[in-house]
Amino acid sequence: MDALGKHVIAELYGCNSEIINNQELIEDIMLEAVELSGATIVKPVFHKFSPHGVSGMVVVSESHFAIHTWPEYGYCALDIFTCGDLINNQIALDHLKSKLQAANISVVEMKRGLLDLGVELRHKPVGV
Repeated sequence: MDALGKHVIAELYGCNSEIINNQELIEDIMLEAVELSGATIVKPVFHKFSPHGVSGMVVVSESHFAIHTWPEYGYCALDIFTCGDLINNQIALDHLKSKLQAANISVVEMKRGLLDLGVELRHKPVGV
């Protein structure tokens, strides 16, 4: 059985509160992670909350990378959904853990779009 994509849900604990409360830095780190993974950036959107916290998403050709931060708890929630099997989610997670200075990380990965069609799944139509 083939899957259309992989969905990674990660929780990062013990992150550097100053880093995860800085919108520009979070955006830069997320864009670096996307590039390292091999995904193709379409558009980033990030927002700084008051008094603290950042949420952002990078739409990629293969789906999306999203982050939500709680600096007051040193916590980040990550969501990486990519279609196909060419994107290296692990290198993105390693980069994010390092740059956010996370003490611990918990990761769940699931396959999305499990289809048993008897034909090769194509993530992008041929000839389009």
